Amino acid sequence: MAIKAPKGTKDMLPEDSYKWHYIEKAFSDICDEYGFGELRTPIFEDTSLFNRGVGETTDIVQKEMYTFEDLGHRSITLKPEGTSPAVRAFIESKHFADMQPSKYYYNTPCFRYEKPQAGRLRQFHQFGVENFGASSMLADAEIIALADDFLKRMGIDEIELHINSVGCRECRTKYRKALQDFLRPHYDELCTTCQSRFEANPMRILDCKSKADQEIVKDAPLMVDYLCDDCRKAFEDLQENLTAMGIDFKVDPKIVRGLDYYTKTAFEFVTTKIGAQGTVCGGGRYDHLIEEVGGPSMPGVGFGLGKERLLMLMEMCGADFGQAVKPEILIAYIGEPAKLYALGLVQELRKNHVRAAIDTQGRNLKGQMKYSNKIGATYSIVIGDDEIESNELTLKNMESGEQHRIHRDEIMDVIRRG
Repeated sequence: MAIKAPKGTKDMLPEDSYKWHYIEKAFSDICDEYGFGELRTPIFEDTSLFNRGVGETTDIVQKEMYTFEDLGHRSITLKPEGTSPAVRAFIESKHFADMQPSKYYYNTPCFRYEKPQAGRLRQFHQFGVENFGASSMLADAEIIALADDFLKRMGIDEIELHINSVGCRECRTKYRKALQDFLRPHYDELCTTCQSRFEANPMRILDCKSKADQEIVKDAPLMVDYLCDDCRKAFEDLQENLTAMGIDFKVDPKIVRGLDYYTKTAFEFVTTKIGAQGTVCGGGRYDHLIEEVGGPSMPGVGFGLGKERLLMLMEMCGADFGQAVKPEILIAYIGEPAKLYALGLVQELRKNHVRAAIDTQGRNLKGQMKYSNKIGATYSIVIGDDEIESNELTLKNMESGEQHRIHRDEIMDVIRRG
């Protein structure tokens, strides 16, 4: 039986890769414009990083991490998200000693063991940005503006920005008690997962996808009603900043996000085009994560954006990815001397940055022309004894059928002129 790709993974084939290149370049370009530098971290990290950073009560740590013991008996985890590794790199590099903020972006594979569904795989790919060291809501607004700008450049419509404040340690303690008091009479009606969250992390119950649990929490107290003065002021500042930047938003008090480290700002860009799992981009502020991972007490804010979901949504919106790169010319040949001449010519063209192709299957001339059509070459040239002797070539436009007799030295200029 043929070996297949593991469940929840997907190959990227040449007919799709140009779309990935398109969005990756666009994301890199916009991050450059906003002053974020690229960060690359390992695919795997020490497991304790995610236990401390993501939070031991989250579904990610409890159910979804790919964790194994390596040959040195160390517990290693394939990274399930990009923020904690970015924080670890920030601390290890001692960038916290520099003038702040430190602004990073990344483009990375991530791994979570969960049920594969539309736009969500076990190996998925994520864009992310992080701003370390900025406590002002200007940083939150800039992060959101970058995401909003990028999604609009990608041709995304029918998407909404939802924002909330999840408070700080001080006001969340009061809210936690109020939420538990509300939920306690319904404890036996909650799903087993939410029952396990009741003591450890009751706010996550608000995010449960169970319809029965959603019915229970529809009248639950809201975090925004328990914000301390500092958190309330920060949330007001964020809304003022977004309004000043011309960014539309909706206050959604049910947003809690799935990671324990969030404080104050939480946001999601939501669409109805990809089913119930409609969050395309999400993020927020985390003022204690750097300290919890072993660094100094410094704030941070950022977002993560799934590339698979983005591509799916762009296709649904009819986005223009451009065209896959195709050869500019195929060099065909008749006979052994012509083959050697063609090899020299094709390599000369490549050294001058022309996308040149040559048949490597030993086909006859008819087969070489069929191959030229298959790969979408713009031009073709056939080399025979006469061409070798005269150094004059017949350049054929494969779309129009038009032919020109040119000297070998003219070929690059003719191709560049189109």
